[in-house]
Amino acid sequence: MTDPAAPAAASPRKRTTADLQRGVETIKAYLRTLPERPGVYRMMNADGDVLYVGKARNLRRRVTNYTQVGKLPIRLQRMVAETTVMEFVTTHTEVEALLLESNLIKRLMPRYNVLLRDDKTFPHILITAEDAFPQLIKHRGARDQAGSYYGPFASAGSVNRVMTALQRAFQIRNCSDAVFSTRTRPCLQFQIKRCTAPCVGRVSAADYAEQVAEAKAFLSGKSNEVQQRIAAAMMEASENLEFERAAKLRDRIRALTAIQAHQDINVEGVEDADVIAAYQDGGLTCIQVFFFRGGRNYGNRAYFPSHDRSQELPEVLAAFIAQFYENKTAPGLVLVSHDLAEHELLQEALSVRAGGRVELHAPKRGDKRRVIDHALNNAKEALGRRLAESSSQSKLLAGLADLFGLSEPPQRIEVYDNSHIQGTNAIGGMIVAGPEGFIKNAYRKFNIRDPEAMGDDYAMMREVLTRRFERAVKEDPERTGGTWPDLVLIDGGEGQLKVAMEVCADLGIEDVPLVAIAKGADREAGRERFFMPDRPPFGIEPRSPVLYFLQRLRDEAHRFAIGTHRARREKAIGQSPLDEIAGIGPKRKKALLLHFGSARAVSRAGLQDLAAVDGINESVAKIIYDHFHPTD
Repeated sequence: MTDPAAPAAASPRKRTTADLQRGVETIKAYLRTLPERPGVYRMMNADGDVLYVGKARNLRRRVTNYTQVGKLPIRLQRMVAETTVMEFVTTHTEVEALLLESNLIKRLMPRYNVLLRDDKTFPHILITAEDAFPQLIKHRGARDQAGSYYGPFASAGSVNRVMTALQRAFQIRNCSDAVFSTRTRPCLQFQIKRCTAPCVGRVSAADYAEQVAEAKAFLSGKSNEVQQRIAAAMMEASENLEFERAAKLRDRIRALTAIQAHQDINVEGVEDADVIAAYQDGGLTCIQVFFFRGGRNYGNRAYFPSHDRSQELPEVLAAFIAQFYENKTAPGLVLVSHDLAEHELLQEALSVRAGGRVELHAPKRGDKRRVIDHALNNAKEALGRRLAESSSQSKLLAGLADLFGLSEPPQRIEVYDNSHIQGTNAIGGMIVAGPEGFIKNAYRKFNIRDPEAMGDDYAMMREVLTRRFERAVKEDPERTGGTWPDLVLIDGGEGQLKVAMEVCADLGIEDVPLVAIAKGADREAGRERFFMPDRPPFGIEPRSPVLYFLQRLRDEAHRFAIGTHRARREKAIGQSPLDEIAGIGPKRKKALLLHFGSARAVSRAGLQDLAAVDGINESVAKIIYDHFHPTD
């Protein structure tokens, strides 16, 4: 973990022997004052960019290694040649240094480290604890809400399947507190037997608490006990000729069975564990992570960390694990496919971060080894697909270069599209693609700010492109950061192209290729027309792979813009007039809604009625009243 990986992008200029010697002298100057203590060091270039973050048990000894250039591989010599400044932080222990190192790597993304680029948090199932009738919801992010959390699940699809089955089996409500508090009759969830309608008293608090307890027991790994109890109750109901109740219990058993039907592998004797297996080929590494909770498989995800082609697999795997658990809590057992050089140190760091003992284990035989082998096969297959896709992607990018007259295949393609409904909630979207496919962490949304641009597609495109390239010119004028596009695609026709050309001319940008894609006659796919500066409009052979590729790019931009627009619209719809009143937080808002039934009723209430609500004193009541009656 302390040896750097290859840079993600090439150095802006070739380094000379003089640069290397200057870098060595820079590092030597720090040795005189460095302590022989654990700590973290950062190596930076002349622009202040962090090249590498490393940790050490002995800072002076570790940094001294960089001055012995004859023993360094080429990639480390290149890094030393770029180094002009170093920074150091001492720590009490090497474990603290490892924790700080992984945090800084994820935050600074140094190009000579192994980088875990796709590191979103995973969804969980949450059963709330603040209400008399707890709610079953999907949760992602910080666990700042009181309740019981179950997961993680590898994908939104897997957690949605489990939640649907849980609703069928245990009939716990999933509606928001605002909806729950204002219901006067059962909703559709009650009609389709996914909720027992506690909102209108169709179930007692005791019976509902039993439903919640069974759901928690099932999610905690006691599924067999729960199913046996339900099966016994079903048989009892059948013997008592209570066939309707027996049928409901049968349906609950089927729902529970449906959850377990998705288990493709199981680990005998393992309740909570993460399985992490790495496979390397062609200079790339795929790492598969499987999640087991309560003895069940909650899915898996493949990762492709960025690293140097010459870096050994155990080293890449160790760096991945340190970064992967930087914002996640490791379970009590983490099974890995390879022995790690700093096994004990990493195990201790995971335990410190989890607040309890975590065992890091590389099994060699038995059931645990079989599940590792299964994960390894998945990693091998995923890497094979990635390599095949990369080869195909390279051919498509070369085809784009031929079609649009580019000097070389584009490494970064930006595609722009807008979305709005009659000018409301106007959004501009930018998606990015390259040799590895879609680069989703580079996607950007633009909330249209100019009121006069609302509903005007040309004005919206002008604002989006102006904001994008003004920032590019300001932040990376020399174009060394890899954030400038090699090709810009715009969803539209000749008018949109003219707008893009005017924006580039105003900003002094002359060498970014611009292409507008207009839908074909009758908006039929396959008959698109392409517009470029100083070139007549043209089309492509309808069955051309390059055309299919362009359609995929355009459709992804359209999907992103539409999705972002819908999310903004739904957020606006979900907002309450009470949200706009200063001093009215969630508790007071809930008290008002429970008392009056709706925000509209609150707006019509008098001062005395408002002051009668729990938690609302006379001064707050006056604020609320004045908000809805500004002229009184």
